[in-house]
Amino acid sequence: MSRRDSKLAPDLSRRGFLRFAGTGAALAGLSGVALASPVGAAPAAPLAAALPPPSGGSYWREVERLFMLDKKVLFMNVGTVGSPPIEVVDTVDRVHREVAIGALSAYSDFADVRAVAARGYGCDPDELVISHNTSDGMSKIIAGLGLRAGDEILTTNHEHPGGNVPMAIARDRHGVVLKRVELPVGNDQRAEDYVALFGKAITAKTKVLLFSAPTYKTGTMLPIPKLAQLHGLTTVVDGAHIPGMMAYDFHELGVDFLAGSAAKWQCGPGGTGVLYIRNKVLPQYNPNPLPEFWPVVSSSYPEAGGLPPRSSGPVESYDIAEYLQSIGNGSMAIMAGVRNACEVWDRIGRQRIQDYVLGLSGYLKELVAERWGAQALYSPKDDPRLACALTCFNPFRNSQDVYDKDKSGAFVARLKEQYGIVIRNTDFPVIGMTRHPYPVRISTHLFHQNDDVERVVDAMWELSGAMA
Repeated sequence: MSRRDSKLAPDLSRRGFLRFAGTGAALAGLSGVALASPVGAAPAAPLAAALPPPSGGSYWREVERLFMLDKKVLFMNVGTVGSPPIEVVDTVDRVHREVAIGALSAYSDFADVRAVAARGYGCDPDELVISHNTSDGMSKIIAGLGLRAGDEILTTNHEHPGGNVPMAIARDRHGVVLKRVELPVGNDQRAEDYVALFGKAITAKTKVLLFSAPTYKTGTMLPIPKLAQLHGLTTVVDGAHIPGMMAYDFHELGVDFLAGSAAKWQCGPGGTGVLYIRNKVLPQYNPNPLPEFWPVVSSSYPEAGGLPPRSSGPVESYDIAEYLQSIGNGSMAIMAGVRNACEVWDRIGRQRIQDYVLGLSGYLKELVAERWGAQALYSPKDDPRLACALTCFNPFRNSQDVYDKDKSGAFVARLKEQYGIVIRNTDFPVIGMTRHPYPVRISTHLFHQNDDVERVVDAMWELSGAMA
């Protein structure tokens, strides 16, 4: 049995047990399930088509070969930016050249690209826009809502500037009121706790519920469907990390809007995002009327006006995504790259990817708890409804060092310089604390393996000892 294959067999050590249990869900049911191209998709690139049927760790080693990441560096910061597969890079390059040779223009709504992406995200093409990034999507959502002076947006104290800035503009321009829920952190929460916090904060003036899921600061996956059911509010999700990480069906989430990145976990070309707009009423998921919404960034909205009222049933009255997608001459190459990235994910299987990356993250969290103690975790571990593939924790032997911004920055820098591992740190308010912690954040993705998780844990433990 080779060294690689031997890693599939459980051993009796603590680490061996955790490794086997942490990825068990990811590997369960994969044996004998071959990769299949979705109906109507472009032919698979040779490398992707050559992947063997899933059979444990060797399968994910082959998936890793789809990417051109520098093998001398262990890159575990996908939460900031992903790395496109080789075939996606080739597609973008090829189409860029075709456009240059033919002086081609793309005044288009890219309906074909939206159709492929929508299929993978569990929605319809009239509800999906390929945006520039999450911040672009959040700005278009908030600017397009029919909010007026005194209307209240209920949000959190852990939001990204991509959501905070357009909310601040709505406050300063229209007199919208911003109200924030303080989020608890760590492993002691359950999904119901967060729902109760939001529920208590809702008032008669609350019109919009806006939150990140997962939060980019701690990797807490707030319970989206439960929050979307609160009091018939308009729900806006900063889902920057959802596309490519989670196998969510956007319809089933029940939200009105979701903005995400196509360049992080989805590993599409840089400068691409995903914007979902609920455009029909499906009572089994969300029976509420569609909110007032205007496609404020558009070059194709009918100049004469006269759009019909938004749908009140299961069939759209018009393609809202078309008006937001058609904004002058677009990039055929970048859009082809997004389509190709979505096709790669669909061939591998989005649920399979979610199970695998969350399994790695679960393994990482268990190893952190074993070395540093569960109290070092700022990410939830024990309630799977709150888990994602982001892991945030205090890596210092002296727990008070996490409040030292410079020391946290030095830790991240030394991990790269001395160990060849790229992660990041973050900061956020903690209830009852006057100081912000500066913990580290690690992303586990489909091009990582169990031994990568062990490598980063061992390196951080050693470095934290050296810096104690």
